[in-house]
Amino acid sequence: MTPEEASATAREVCGLAPVIPVLVIEDVAHAVPLAEALVAGGLPALEVTLRTPAALDVIRAMASVEGGMVGAGTLLTPEDVRAAKEAGARFGVSPGITDRLVAACEEADLPLLGGVATVGEAMGMLERGYNVCKFFPAEANGGAKALKAFAGPLPQMNFCPTGGVTPENAKDYLSLPNVLCVGGSWIASSDLVNAGKWSEIEERARVASGLKG
Repeated sequence: MTPEEASATAREVCGLAPVIPVLVIEDVAHAVPLAEALVAGGLPALEVTLRTPAALDVIRAMASVEGGMVGAGTLLTPEDVRAAKEAGARFGVSPGITDRLVAACEEADLPLLGGVATVGEAMGMLERGYNVCKFFPAEANGGAKALKAFAGPLPQMNFCPTGGVTPENAKDYLSLPNVLCVGGSWIASSDLVNAGKWSEIEERARVASGLKG
C-alpha cells in the first residue's frame, strides 16, 4: 500500500463520523455488543487499542459486526501490525512514528493513522507522502490552538486529535479546517463497558455522532 492510498483510506475512516471511539477492552465477551451499540449510535469506526491481552480477539469479534470498521490502536512494532492485520483490523493507529512501523504498515496493506506531536514530525510524514495523521497527545501538546497554528504552514496536512479530547472541547477541534475527526475514550468508558450498559453507550455515541465544529 502506498502512502497516498493509505492516506486516502485514513481520510475515509475519519470521514465516517466526527468521533472515533478509543476502546480499551478487557473481556472479549463485550466486543460484539459494544460494537453493535456504537454502530447503532452512528459511530462505525472503532479503534481497539492493543493494551490488553484480549485486544486481538476483540478485533476478530468486532470485525464481524455489520456496519462497523474496526481498527487497531497503540501499534508500536511491526509485530503489532502483522497481528492486527491477521485479526481483521482494517486500519491502524499509532501514538508515534518510526521507520520500521510505517514500512510494516505499507507491507501489510494496513492504512496507518500515525501519531505526530510537532510540526517537524508532521513535515516528516508529508515527506513520506502521508497527509492524514493523528495528533497525540492533543491537549498536552497545545490542543486546538496548536492545530490552528499548524494549519498556516501545513494546510495540506489533516489530523485526528486524540488524548484529552472530551465532549466539552471536541467542538473546538472539529471547528478547525485541518481536523477531520477526533478520537475519544469517553463514549465507551471502562465502567460502562464492564457494567454492560450498552444502551447508555449507544446514546453517548448518538450524541457524539451529531457533534459539529
